Amino acid sequence: MIIGLTGSIASGKSTVGKMLQELGLKIVDADIVARDVVKPGTETLGKIVEVFGEDILMKNGEMNRPKLGEIIFHDPAKRKELNAIIHPAIRKEMLRQRDEWLEKGEKHVVLDIPLLFESRLQHFVEKILVVSVSEDTQLTRLMERNHLSEEEAEARIASQLPLSVKEEGADAVIYNNGNLEKTRAQLLKTLDLWDVI
Repeated sequence: MIIGLTGSIASGKSTVGKMLQELGLKIVDADIVARDVVKPGTETLGKIVEVFGEDILMKNGEMNRPKLGEIIFHDPAKRKELNAIIHPAIRKEMLRQRDEWLEKGEKHVVLDIPLLFESRLQHFVEKILVVSVSEDTQLTRLMERNHLSEEEAEARIASQLPLSVKEEGADAVIYNNGNLEKTRAQLLKTLDLWDVI
């Protein structure tokens, strides 16, 4: 079974991802893939340089994320151009890794995709697991974790699809408001129900 793991900022998705890993499930992490596809020497980084120029490279040949961020932050057209290069590369690599695990005989693979719904990648997976928290908990955790003001934290949360919307599209929801034991118990119950464990 291909499980899509998603949530929102400060919902505890990474915590649940670690639990899945501890249970022996193989994880394909979109964030790690996103970093790998733009490493020096990759085709994707070459395309980005073609469009945005050598200026977006650091001396060691790595992509200068802050510099590129400045360019696309103020220019929606440039952001769209960058996404048109990066997103297909990420998807291709995620599917390659998924298929590789399946070929090795893994029965279940987890695709950890923070923006599963925003990127409309539901068709990549068979079941969707959403890690959710109450709005108050999310706000408090984000402010503490990233040392943000309430306004800054609210702005980051608002930039993503509301968790309530993600919950509607989920096959199962893990409510991560309590302690880790409660979260783990919900996860085990879901995986048992899906015949994963």
